[in-house]
Formats: sequence, structure tokens, C-alpha cells
Amino acid sequence: MINENDKIATNSLEAWLLAARPKTLSGAAVPVMIGVALALKDATWEHFQLLPAILCFLFAFLMQIDSNLINDYFDFVHGNDDPASRLGPKRACAEGWITVSAMRIGIIAVSAVACLVGLPLIYYGGWEMVIVGGACVLFAFLYTTFFSYKGLGDILVLVFFGLVPVIFTYYVIMPSEMQRITVEVAVCGFGCGLVIDTLLCINNFRDRHNDERDGKRTLIVRLGEKRGAQLYNAVGYAGAFITMAVIFVNCNNKLMHVMCFVPYLFYTYKHSQSYEKLKAVWNGKALNQVLGMTARDMFIYGLMTVVAIYFSSL
Repeated sequence: MINENDKIATNSLEAWLLAARPKTLSGAAVPVMIGVALALKDATWEHFQLLPAILCFLFAFLMQIDSNLINDYFDFVHGNDDPASRLGPKRACAEGWITVSAMRIGIIAVSAVACLVGLPLIYYGGWEMVIVGGACVLFAFLYTTFFSYKGLGDILVLVFFGLVPVIFTYYVIMPSEMQRITVEVAVCGFGCGLVIDTLLCINNFRDRHNDERDGKRTLIVRLGEKRGAQLYNAVGYAGAFITMAVIFVNCNNKLMHVMCFVPYLFYTYKHSQSYEKLKAVWNGKALNQVLGMTARDMFIYGLMTVVAIYFSSL
């Protein structure tokens, strides 16, 4: 296993693996998992299309890696990645693992591969998929260079880690004669975006002092630390409740109604533990423990949602 504290050769494979931040890929996987589960519920195995599902996962993973590289590069060139004051995991450019010129090439390459992977989805979803894919690439850049500095990063998470991947994963998997966007799918996408926003909330809560110093007006900085912590707690609960409610309403088997919300008890229990840990730690690098717990909670939410959708389809 590669450790960020090891000696890393410049522009080596190990350096690129660390820059890709593989631990963040769960954030890309969860909305696609939910979109796939909803498509399987409505289309059944008889009409389920496997290839577009695989392409959606690959595109989501590549876009997450691309976002990580873009964030690494632009934060460094803007002078916001001081290794001495940084509280989060180490960054590739700031640590000298990857040169600035190599990072630029890496960003172009990953963006291009993501577009190539997403290109066949035009066959399944129509030419509008070009607009969706283009928006994903564009806003991956705009998040780091503009939106995160204006306190609007949470909105992008809601859209591009919730609504867009859930809705369009569902859409391209469905047979052409069944392609539509249902209320259940849209609401699940909204709830998913809220839960994934907990990861951004805890990341920005940890960095709130450095962000304020650097003029980065994240939502946590704007709200203040007390209300910022409450926001972290609230969006986790709200996302789970919204998802649970819409699946419950769309469950036709009354015997299965209870199984539409029981799985969320586990997620909310783990989320409450993470919130209590946040309050106990409050400052410093120890908040990285809460970041790890939140990533775990987010994946639990995804699995529990898939379970709830399965029972609602019986």
C-alpha cells in the first residue's frame, strides 16, 4: 500500500496514484449505484442494459479523478496549498510529487479519456449526452477556479454528485421506449446529493480557518463554525430522509414498506456518530478521522439505498 509519508519519486506511478485520491471514488460510485438500482427496479433484468451501466461507472470514476487533479493543480498555482499549514491529506503538486507541467498534461489526458468513455452513451441516451458530459467537464474546472471561492461548491455537489449522475445513469440504462425521468428518480438524486455534500461540509469545516485566510468564502466560512457543523449534521439526515420517503411512497407492496426505511436506521446511526466525533474534535488534523468516517457513512447510505430500492420492487 502506498503511503503519502513515503518518499515518492517525481511523476512516478505512485505519485499519480496518490494524486488521483482513490479513497474519494466512493463519492462517484454511490449516485451511479442508485441510478442502476432504480433502472433495474423499473426495467427488470429482462430489459436491463449492462454496458451503459459500466460506462457510467467508468465515466464517474474518471471525472472524480479529473476533479481531484484539477483541484490539486489550481490550488497550488493560486498559492492555497501551503504544506506547512495544510490540515488535509498531502497534495501532489505542493509536495513536489508531480510537476506543474506534468499535472497539466495529466488533466488534459484524463479529461480526454473521460470524454471517450462517455461517447458511446450517445447511442443509449441521444445527442443530449454530449451536453451532459460537456457540463461535467466544464464544471469540474469551474468548481475549483470559481464556485468553491464563492461558497457555491455545495450546489455543484448537489447537481453533479446527485441529480445528474442518478438521473442520467437511470436514463441511459433504460430501453429507449421506457426512457423518462420519474419523480422517484429525481428525488433520489436530490437526496443523494445532500448526503454526498456531507463530505464537502466536513472537508470545508476542517479547512475553515485556512480558507478564510486565503479568501475562500466556502459555505462553512460564510455560516460560521457552529452553524457549519449543524449544516453537516442536517444535510446527512435530510438526504437520507428524502430518499427513504420517496422510495417508501413508490413501494407497492405493503409488506415491504417497513424494509424501505429500516436500512436507513443504520446510516443515520453512523452519521450521528460522525457528528458527535466532529463536535468532540472540532479543530485540526484530527478532523481527518471524521472525513474518513463520513466517506464510510456515504458508502453505507448508497448500499442501504440499493437495499431499500430492492425491497420496494418486490
